[in-house]
Amino acid sequence: MNREYNAKISGIGSCVPDHIITNHDLEQLVDTNDEWIQSRTGIRERRKADSTQATSDLATEAAKIALRSAGISPEDLDAIVVATTTPDMAFPSTACIVQKNIGAHHAFAYDVSAACAGFLFALSNATQHIQSGMCRHVLLIGADKMSHITDFQDRNTCVLFGDGAGAIVLSNSDDGEGVIQTELGSDGRHGDILSVPAGGTRQPLTAETLPLRKHYIDMNGSEVFKMAVRAMENSARLLLEKTGYHIDQIDWLVPHQANKRIIDTLGKKMGLPNERVFINLQHYGNMSAASIPVALDEAYRSHLLKPDQLILMVAFGGGLTWGSSLLRWTMKSQNNE
Repeated sequence: MNREYNAKISGIGSCVPDHIITNHDLEQLVDTNDEWIQSRTGIRERRKADSTQATSDLATEAAKIALRSAGISPEDLDAIVVATTTPDMAFPSTACIVQKNIGAHHAFAYDVSAACAGFLFALSNATQHIQSGMCRHVLLIGADKMSHITDFQDRNTCVLFGDGAGAIVLSNSDDGEGVIQTELGSDGRHGDILSVPAGGTRQPLTAETLPLRKHYIDMNGSEVFKMAVRAMENSARLLLEKTGYHIDQIDWLVPHQANKRIIDTLGKKMGLPNERVFINLQHYGNMSAASIPVALDEAYRSHLLKPDQLILMVAFGGGLTWGSSLLRWTMKSQNNE
């Protein structure tokens, strides 16, 4: 691929709501318990936005932190890309709302919808904007208010999801690697195993559909588990093959934080030891498109990510969608961050 520039992460930030829902809290809502949830998912708690917080509010706060981290102003941005499956509204896009909120008047803005794999799909877009020379600075955000589409009467799904937002600033550079390559995939034939059936033009929300609770997440957990592991492993191996890197060269696997059993199985199949796999889902649950950027931010602020390390990111989501991305970390740790 001919590149004019490389795309590097120059800033990073995240925002999660203050309100914590523990497994013990969920015991009061559905027939479940802390041991059952932890043994099957690895999740102990998750964050829930209140009724006044929309996806754009979480995204805006993450964006402000990422911009401060990058040392640039909103006016320096050329583009804003938001990956979300829970937009504020059908339109305008959540990205346009964030643009207004932060005052990025010179940027074009749009949303990407690829469920839990959305951040990597948006990363691919943002990287190409940089590499082509079209943009100097792109703000990329993964944000979801999953509590909005979570059925808190369904014990199989309500234990999984949380709310949050993570943001990075991608900037152009004529040296080093930055984002090396991203591999994406989709298979709409199996979209029914993970979906929100109602609320769109196929099944609009009506007085008849609301009692059926089809406007909430519907998931075939066992099928998702099998397909997620297979798709992410295949995507990661194909990415490594195309880029000429070996799994032994990977310093950190930062996976979509959906389920610890999925992550453990993937790490084992890839031959990566646990100490090179970053996991924070025990505190946040599955934040969909926000999970990878929030994990990156937490790993960075915990001083785990060092310049020149190779980061492999993998994700799987409804659609079905999946992807992997290889990144050379370039940001130095900041004591005040």
